[in-house]
Order: sequence, then C-alpha cells, then structure tokens
Amino acid sequence: MKHIGYLNVLLLFTLTMGSNSYGKEKSQFSKNHYFGETPPGLTPQPFAPGIVNTEKWGDSVGFSPDVNTIYVKRWRHSREVEQPESHIFKNVANQWHKTLMPDDMLKPFYSPDGQTQYHKSKYRERTADGWSEWKSLGQKFEEVRIMGLTTSAEGTLVFDENARHKDGYGTLFYSRLIDGKREDPKPLPKEINTGRWNAHPFIAPDESYILWDGEREDGYGEADLFISFRQKDGSWGDAINLGSAINTEVREGGPTVSPDGKYLFFNRMVPRTDDSGKQQSDVFWVSAQIIEDLKNIQ
Repeated sequence: MKHIGYLNVLLLFTLTMGSNSYGKEKSQFSKNHYFGETPPGLTPQPFAPGIVNTEKWGDSVGFSPDVNTIYVKRWRHSREVEQPESHIFKNVANQWHKTLMPDDMLKPFYSPDGQTQYHKSKYRERTADGWSEWKSLGQKFEEVRIMGLTTSAEGTLVFDENARHKDGYGTLFYSRLIDGKREDPKPLPKEINTGRWNAHPFIAPDESYILWDGEREDGYGEADLFISFRQKDGSWGDAINLGSAINTEVREGGPTVSPDGKYLFFNRMVPRTDDSGKQQSDVFWVSAQIIEDLKNIQ
C-alpha cells in the first residue's frame, strides 16, 4: 500500500480548507519548536496539555528530524470505547496546524539524517519525488513481532519483540549495517535483556546509550525506564534505572529523545479525567540533561 505524499496532501487540505492552529507569539517559536511550550527542567512535565494530552488516550509521539512535524498516534484503551483520532501537527510559518492522521498511515521512525523511515520489519527511502515503496528488512526481521524500531547514524537498528503473546518476556535486538549489508537480528546482552519485560528501545544517534522500558523486581512500579551506556571497550554497561525523578509506582514507557537532543519524552499512566477511576497513558517530557547526569555518575 502506498503512503507517499500524505503530509503534503494533508497540509494542503489544512491550509486551503481551514485548520486548528496552535501557537503563541512567533518569537517563541524561534526558541522552541514544541507548540511554544515552556521547556521542562529535570522534573517531568505533561507535554502540551490540551493538544497532545487530552481526555483521549495519548500513547505515542514521534518527530520529524527537523522537529517541525509531530505525530500523535492514539489507540483504544479498552474495547468499550471508540477508536480515538490520531493527528499530525505541522509547524508552518511559526504556526502549528493540526490534521487527522489517516487510519492506514503509519507513524514513522526516522533515521537521524531523515533519509529513511522504518515501520516494524519494513523501511523506505527518501526519493526526489517523496518516498520509495516500502521494502522488507529481510525474512529474519519479519519473524520478529516488532513494535518499535530505532536507528543510529551508522545504521545500527535496535528494536523490540512483542512477546506477551508467548511467554511474557520481551527481548531487545540489534542489527548492524556492515559494508552496506544488513546483518541478521541478534539479542542485546543480558545487561539489557533482563527482567520480565523489555520494550520500546531508543538508541542514541552516536550509539552512546540505549533507553528502554522494562519490568524488574527492584523497580519502582509496573514498568520503569532504563538506560545502558556504551563502555570504552564497546560493550554495553549494566542497566541503570532512571530513578525516582522519572519512574513512579505506575507504568512508564516508550522513551525517545527528540531529534535536537534536548528532551526525553516518555509515557506515564495517569488518572483519567472522566471520574471513572481508571487510568490512561499521557506523554511527558523532561530535559535530556538527566542522561548526561547519569553518565557522569555511572
């Protein structure tokens, strides 16, 4: 199925037929691409309340490499509710325009240079006219039930396996690009693949660290965020819990660092606003300085 040119079509529709625009004074956009929101410090804050975080389940956020396009993909939190709408937000002339994300459109995972998009076991490359057709990473990738995939500047892929349908244990894999050839997936070492659940990885563009969420007996709650730093000998260091400033007794997950390297984004379960007593997943952000602080004390 083709997905070429969706953003151009949607943006044209937005600008010609009317749209919802989000923004503050234009001068703020020269300093911050994130809806003009005040940047967070070392305490996580809800990201763009009323825009990204609404009464609907806001479970996944992604960015284009220039941070001028933000994808918000939402899923049903139970079978009893309707499928919530997913949206694309695009910054045009310092104003944010909101459009619906088509149901059959995939939230892309970009390579750091923006020339490749990934979704599960497939990828496509930027062309002069937009994007190529989706191609398979290979049979070995298709055998893994991939949820999230991330890539370094050197082309190393790190991705997860949704194993809850099997034994409840998630495994994180990697695959390097060596002399232009993609190697078969391999599990990351036990320093990372330990515990009852490992998923939603993010590898730094320079491969200096990997972030992910996992469930471990010594954690703060249902699932916590962890990080492993690349050691001088090229190995991966022991998993480090991001600590009580990030992790709580509820579930945290889906870590990703913005393309400009400034902020860590993740999900956290919070009480729903409908007085039902239930929870929903909201997006939070925090200064990426916490990663440097952890690196300095490891």
